[in-house]
Amino acid sequence: MPLSIIGIDHVQITVPKALEAECLAFYREIFGFSEIPKPENLRGRGGAWFQVGRLQMHIGVDPEPSPRSKRHICFLVADIGAAKAEVARRGLAIEEESAAEGLSRIFILDPGGNRIEIGQLV
Repeated sequence: MPLSIIGIDHVQITVPKALEAECLAFYREIFGFSEIPKPENLRGRGGAWFQVGRLQMHIGVDPEPSPRSKRHICFLVADIGAAKAEVARRGLAIEEESAAEGLSRIFILDPGGNRIEIGQLV
């Protein structure tokens, strides 16, 4: 019998300890995510939790960088053209640009090397 999953509460990515401050600033400043308090018993581990719409995004800290991967999060935007312009304005490289799965999309990397898809439903 399946587990009867009813939704997703949060996603978690990890960033290298050496790039923690830079990565957290990236999510605060580039995406404007609102940071929410972590439980007291988890605060000493580093990282941060953010509210993103109805979901949460948790950023954990690893002692070493992760290998490059196609794993990613996809954030939806209302205007992919405006998102691309903001990415360019901030000097971020677009790794890939395409349309698939009903999305016009771009991929960028955070300072820790995490792949991020930004898409607009078409």
